[in-house]
Amino acid sequence: MKGLELSRKYYEQFGKEMIESQFSDIADKLAVGLFGSGSECYGYDDEISKDHDFEPGFCIFVPDEIDDRTMFQLERAYNKLPKEFLGYSKSLLSPVGGNRHGVFRIGDYFLERTGSRDGVLSLSQWFSLPEYVLLETVNGEVFSDNYGLLKQIRNNLSYYPEDIRLKKIAGCLIMMNQSGQYNYRRCINRNDNGAAQLAVNEFVIYTYKTVFLLNRQYCPYYKWIFHAMRNLDRLSYIADFLEYLLNSGNSPAEVKSKTEMIDNVVSLMTAELLQQGLIEKETDDLEKAAHMVNKKISDNDIRNLNILIGV
Repeated sequence: MKGLELSRKYYEQFGKEMIESQFSDIADKLAVGLFGSGSECYGYDDEISKDHDFEPGFCIFVPDEIDDRTMFQLERAYNKLPKEFLGYSKSLLSPVGGNRHGVFRIGDYFLERTGSRDGVLSLSQWFSLPEYVLLETVNGEVFSDNYGLLKQIRNNLSYYPEDIRLKKIAGCLIMMNQSGQYNYRRCINRNDNGAAQLAVNEFVIYTYKTVFLLNRQYCPYYKWIFHAMRNLDRLSYIADFLEYLLNSGNSPAEVKSKTEMIDNVVSLMTAELLQQGLIEKETDDLEKAAHMVNKKISDNDIRNLNILIGV
């Protein structure tokens, strides 16, 4: 059983009745769901995932105006829910915080993660927050939200504003150009295999970042990159090429193969950029492509920022 399914079943069998019977006066203001950093929140959990933090549990999100006494009562009621469910044990809430399940003030929850209580972010926040952090605020599921506040905040964070996305794409293309099209070959010519592999690693990182941006999807925490990438609608097959680049060495035959694969990835990327209308003409120079993308940005202030501000 997947963790999200376990969580929903536990809520529907025990949590829903607890809220409706013991907190009927505020039940319509509470939201319930499960999202965050656990593999179950992505739907990626498997048998290996069950070795830690796999349990029945859910999150109750409380509007900021609810008083501390009611919060305490909600926490006590949550802790009194059955400790065992379908063969899995539920943990008690920690009094010092750090819980992945339990009761949260909705404003505090998002403030801690994004710096914003309502999910409305400044320009600097959009550029500085790690993508996986943003993803962890909108993944998982909302089981109940009659009040609508949780859904509104998650909607505010659902994805980058278009000009931010374009700035990030432009920056990633510059980095792909520098690392893969330029520095890998130069490092090989100097017989500096360590630096050459670092260049390949940089190329891989900024390629998968670009692929997620072109799919309008946040990039997850690094250990889920390839799993998530293979489930994307566009350019998912590039994951195989990137794995080869990471896993191969720098013998003469492998260098030839790597340079050809980098060129192939660049061609696939520019074809997708052209199809999405982000560049006006085909090019094998990602630096030129980056500046074409940057010109598509509507906001003058964002367009004129350093092209690498979003990487």
